[in-house]
Amino acid sequence: MTEYGKKLAITETPIPGLVVFDLPVHGDSRGWFKENWQREKMLPLGLPDFGPVQNNISFNDAVGTTRGIHAEPWDKYVSVATGRIFGAWVDLREGPSFGAVYTTELDPSKAIYVPRGVGNSYQTLEPDTAYTYLVNDHWSPDAAYSFLNLADETAAIEWPIPLDRVEISEKDQNHPRLSGVTPIPPKRILVTGANGQLGRALREEFGDVPWVEYATRDALDIAGTELDGARRWRDYGTIINAAAYTAVDRAETAQGRAEAWAGNVTALANLARVATAHGITLVHVSSDYVFDGTKEGPYTETDPVSPLGVYGQTKAAGDAIAATVPRHYIIRTSWVIGDGNNFVRTMASLAERGVDPKVVDDQTGRLTFTSTIAAAIHHLLDARAAYGVYNVTNDGEPQSWYDIARAVFELTGHDVRRVSPVSTADYFANAAGPVAPRPANSVLDVSTLVATGYTPTTAGDELSRYLRPGHERG
Repeated sequence: MTEYGKKLAITETPIPGLVVFDLPVHGDSRGWFKENWQREKMLPLGLPDFGPVQNNISFNDAVGTTRGIHAEPWDKYVSVATGRIFGAWVDLREGPSFGAVYTTELDPSKAIYVPRGVGNSYQTLEPDTAYTYLVNDHWSPDAAYSFLNLADETAAIEWPIPLDRVEISEKDQNHPRLSGVTPIPPKRILVTGANGQLGRALREEFGDVPWVEYATRDALDIAGTELDGARRWRDYGTIINAAAYTAVDRAETAQGRAEAWAGNVTALANLARVATAHGITLVHVSSDYVFDGTKEGPYTETDPVSPLGVYGQTKAAGDAIAATVPRHYIIRTSWVIGDGNNFVRTMASLAERGVDPKVVDDQTGRLTFTSTIAAAIHHLLDARAAYGVYNVTNDGEPQSWYDIARAVFELTGHDVRRVSPVSTADYFANAAGPVAPRPANSVLDVSTLVATGYTPTTAGDELSRYLRPGHERG
């Protein structure tokens, strides 16, 4: 019999992401009522916001009706409208939990969320059982499916009614044993801007695995008009946008302004549209240039933006667009150093060539190494951190560009007295072309990131490592 009066509650299982819900059922002599799926109440308990697009019902006349173990590339929310089932779930996803098994009975007072790639099967325990499930994708002949034999000895499912006494389809009887199952791979991760400084760091962080795709502009024009049909987007779970227009001074010219808006805004709008339509997590990398630098103390994620120049305006506009995507991470960073031309390499080259530079001393911030950004992005995705804005820089005491230049000279064995301080105004006084305004304060507070369990290393330690002879910089 259906159990009345339960409180809404969630129970985790040995299969990661597979969770059981106790559902309040209210009944009397006339029958019963329940809220079978209630997004607002269930999300705080731990149900993913999985975005169902279809509701299916399987009606079963007889006791012992048994359905095979099928794993599809979408999420399910399974419940029973009438009757009772014995359910069995087997993890058929690629990874360490492959082959894990969970079984339980479901009646109208119980439901279960089945993540993508977990094999789902059941056996009816009462006649006239209506098995119902929500799914967040539509069936496709091109999708990747996996199946497991109901009698697999490794899974060793203890079916209440022996399989030789129940009705099973011939197809289900002939599914492979666990050793012959093709695991369901993770949803794909797309990294745009794969040849840039951050793109190369992301390659190093995520590695060459089949489900991570690295796209250059030549392979995928994210600012173009054909992005919607450029990929089978239902196969992607995350887009990490490492592509950006970063020529801050050129952005102040007529041509540069158009290029900056195309690269940082139009492209973001295209990615946001695709991500929203297909439930994809969008990771967007932002900049300290969204602030005017007049604040005393570090900027937090909730400080209002007030960009000074065109580049900062395009990054702020991109942030606003990215924030409309239901699943988004906006990564605010500053003073980026990676595998490519950058301030640190310039200073090291000047020191080696005997050039004594004048370096700005009235802008303050922290260096951010691309390896730190890539590792922080990986952490936020793996930890399923709350969506939103995260400041990501290396830690340590804030410094000026002048301080950093002196540190580069010292670490490379050169006299720090060769570096002279200069104000921003004097440094750019005789510039040949337009100069973008720079925020005087670019210090970002990283405590929100630290609260998720990721503590960035200090900028000084990373600078020493970066300049170490033989180190592959990134």
